[in-house]
Amino acid sequence: MMRGVASVISALMFGALAGAVVPVARAADAPRGQLVANANACMGCHAVDRKLVGPSFQQIAGKYKGDAQAPAKLSRKVKDGGSGVWGMIPMPAHQSMSDADIRAVVDWVLAGAPSR
Repeated sequence: MMRGVASVISALMFGALAGAVVPVARAADAPRGQLVANANACMGCHAVDRKLVGPSFQQIAGKYKGDAQAPAKLSRKVKDGGSGVWGMIPMPAHQSMSDADIRAVVDWVLAGAPSR
C-alpha cells in the first residue's frame, strides 16, 4: 500500500515539476526582443496586433517598412520618448534601458513582432 502511495506521490511531483518547466521552455523560445519588451513594460502601452495606448508593434513595422533609418529613429524614440507621430499621447523615455536591449526590441518590432 505504501509503495502505491509513494508511486502516486512521485508521479504527481514529476507532473508538477514538468508543468513548471514548460513555461520556462516556451519563454526561452521567444525572440529576445519580445522578452525585453515584456520585461520593460512595453506591453503596458503596446500590443503585437492591436492598438492599446500606443500603436501595435505590427502597425509600427508597417509604417517604417523599407525605411533604412527606422532602426536608428525608433531606438532614439524608445530612449528619449516623444509624441506626435501616433497621436497626442506621449511615449515616455526609457533612459534606463541599455542600447542593446533597445535595439533588440526595435529589431523585433520592425520584423513584425514575430512570436518565434
